[in-house]
Amino acid sequence: MFWTQRRTWIALFTLLAVLLALVYLPRADSGESATSAGRLSAKGDILSLEKISQKARSYKPGEILEVELEKKHGRYIYEVEILDAASQVWELKLDAKSGQLLKMEQDD
Repeated sequence: MFWTQRRTWIALFTLLAVLLALVYLPRADSGESATSAGRLSAKGDILSLEKISQKARSYKPGEILEVELEKKHGRYIYEVEILDAASQVWELKLDAKSGQLLKMEQDD
């Protein structure tokens, strides 16, 4: 009886550890944290949030709803959502170092 209970507890703790790891470990496709973005900007590896916001608005005027920094294929990309004057939401993808527009599409 003791071994059966012990195995049950070990199995439960193992399952809990695996579930917690799946939830809390960073994913390869997750966005960069604000702290790492700040460090990258300070080193000159990427444009600051202020500069990327100006660049995004130069491509699509409007109100910025969200900015996310991601690393894709070894390259930092800013994804910027903008609400235009016609109440349409646009997603812009910009090279984080140069601010060059890579893609712009209307968001569903």
